[in-house]
Parts: sequence; C-alpha cells; structure tokens
Amino acid sequence: MRLATELRRLREAAGLSSRQAAALLGVSPAQITHIESGLAGVSEKRLRRLTGHYGCADEEFVEALVALATDRTRGWWERYRGLLPSSFLDLAELDHHASFWHEVSILHVPGLLQTEDYSRAVFANRVPELGHEELELRVRHRMERRVVFDGPAPLRCTAVLHEVALRIRVSDRASSRAQLDRLLELSQADHITLRVIPLDLDGFNRAGSSMTYVGGPVSRLDTVIRDAPHGSVFVDSEAQLSAYRTRFRKMEALSLDPGRSRDLISRLAKEL
Repeated sequence: MRLATELRRLREAAGLSSRQAAALLGVSPAQITHIESGLAGVSEKRLRRLTGHYGCADEEFVEALVALATDRTRGWWERYRGLLPSSFLDLAELDHHASFWHEVSILHVPGLLQTEDYSRAVFANRVPELGHEELELRVRHRMERRVVFDGPAPLRCTAVLHEVALRIRVSDRASSRAQLDRLLELSQADHITLRVIPLDLDGFNRAGSSMTYVGGPVSRLDTVIRDAPHGSVFVDSEAQLSAYRTRFRKMEALSLDPGRSRDLISRLAKEL
C-alpha cells in the first residue's frame, strides 16, 4: 500500500493522468489503477520506467521503492492474518523494515517496551471488552513484536515518556514495579534511549503529542503512527512528517537526559 501511495504521488506531481501513465508504460489504465490501489504488484523494470516517466531524479528513493516492490518477506506476523485486524500486521511489518523508532508517550508505556502483564492490563481495558482469546492474541502479538530488539542489528529506539505514563497503574503495584524495572533494564542497552519529561516541568502543554515516528529506508518513506478510537492511523504525507519531526525534537528537548531519566524511573520504582 505504501508503494502504491508513493507511485500515485509521483504521477500526480508529474501532472499525468492514469490514462497518460498507462500509455507511456504500454498497459491499460485499469492496470495503473490497480497498482496505485495496492491491488496489483509492479515489476522492477516497470517501476523504473514509471519513475523515469515521472521525472523522479532521487536515485536513493527509487532504489527504496524497488526494494518495496521486490520484497517477498513473509514474517512471523502472517500467523495472525485473519485472527487480528490488519493494522496489527501492518504495525509488525513496519517494525521489521524500520531503520529507527522514535516514541512520545504521555499516558502509557509504549507497546514495544511493555511487559506482558502491563500489556494485558492495557488490552483488558478496551471498550467494547475483548474476549479472553482475542485479548491473549493481542498480548502475544505485542510480545512477539519485541523481536526487533534481538540479533546483531537491533532496532534503534528513542522513547520520550511523560512521568504520568510511569506513575499510572494500569494494573497493580507489583506489575507497575515490574514495568519500571523492565524500563531500567532496557535503558542500559546501547540501542535504546529513554528520556522522561518530569511532572514539575513548567509550561508543558503538549499532552496530545503522543506518537510513534518510524524511520524508513529513506526519509520520504518514514511513517507516523497515531492511536485512534478504532485502531492505529498511519500518517505519511511529506508535510505531516516534517511537522512530526519537529514535534519530536521539541518534546525531546523538554525531557531529562538519559542518566537523570533513569534516576527518576528508579526512584518511582522504589516508591512502589
């Protein structure tokens, strides 16, 4: 779907209709429509011809599109197809291809950093209430997402958490303490940076700024994930991505450095 979106954007930026693009490629207009709707794939040869006709001179971007077009990865998330909403699979696939992961979280510990008990408590509070099997599927999927932190090239993660997210007990004291201990453990890893925005900060007015910013193979293929009442929303327009990059930098600048953040998390864990 992301490849389809980018090809449509390139065509529109070139001022070509789908019929004109089809004539340049020697195919039917319906085939261009199917490609741009994500209903049909496109070969590397045809993709390069299309980007050439569209006047795209960004070679790095074209190579990234080729990688999207030719990727045949069937990852662990495919086991959940038909069992969970498609957004769960999209999220796991996005993790798999990410070059970095930036998070701003005000009310909850981010999914990739959650313990199993914390995650179960979060999903248990869904409305409408989930059945036992549905809840456990979501917890298992979330725990499996953590595979991106394994191996020789783990995903680089920077998470900016508000102190509120660390203080809210989504379950009981024991699970909250275990979650804070998990964060302290993760913060020791070279590929994970945790920063905390303290409660006593003056002038904080960004309570609605929670987001996940996922780096793509090139910046034009970055993605922002926002939570919505009925699931995740994926944002990928260039103007919005630029705004979210700025928003993340501002939130990061408000936060404590990693060392002072660990000290705060440790103090909160001891209070429990």
